[in-house]
Amino acid sequence: MIRIRRRTGFAAFLLVLLCGALAAYVLNGQVHPVEDMVVWLRSTGAWAPLAVIVLMVVHSFVPFPAEILALCAGAIFGTLLGAVLIWTGAMLGALVAFWLARRLGQEAVRDWLSKAQVRQLDAWTEERGALALLAARLVPVIAFNLINYAAGLTQVRLWTFVWTTALGILPVTLLSTWFGAQMLDLDWPVLAAVSAGLLIALLAMHRLARPWL
Repeated sequence: MIRIRRRTGFAAFLLVLLCGALAAYVLNGQVHPVEDMVVWLRSTGAWAPLAVIVLMVVHSFVPFPAEILALCAGAIFGTLLGAVLIWTGAMLGALVAFWLARRLGQEAVRDWLSKAQVRQLDAWTEERGALALLAARLVPVIAFNLINYAAGLTQVRLWTFVWTTALGILPVTLLSTWFGAQMLDLDWPVLAAVSAGLLIALLAMHRLARPWL
């Protein structure tokens, strides 16, 4: 799928390094994006859960670091409820993007994929089936929004898109909200252990997904 097999292993490693560096920077008090967003979400009072869901839907059309929102959701609502809110918003956004791609066609992703790449993607999903989409979701270095729009241009059925997305985004969603729930209490040894575990998990997911990519 557009050279995914060749690049995902290295990209996963870089992603872990980047996340570790960002987490260390935030925990060291140098930047406060998570803290600022937590304050803003709490200021919305009873509307905070809805605000999280709406922001995740918006993320499908106006890209921003959704991981920061997931950290905030975990910090405010805890791992499970935070994950439910992030997952719900991500699913709604994915469905809207998929529908728009079906309605608008190539125009929906003209800045991301060429017609040749769309044909290649269609052939790839036709050949490898639903497990290919699930594998693409499980490897978090593949752009979430890109898959949403691109899948809408293929012959993938709506139900196949729904269940592969629903299952595929769960691991990263739970991990992000758990990290947010624990972030303020983590010390450097725990942070190092979590980063190492994340690296192992990403590499394992890449290895499992490799036959389908």
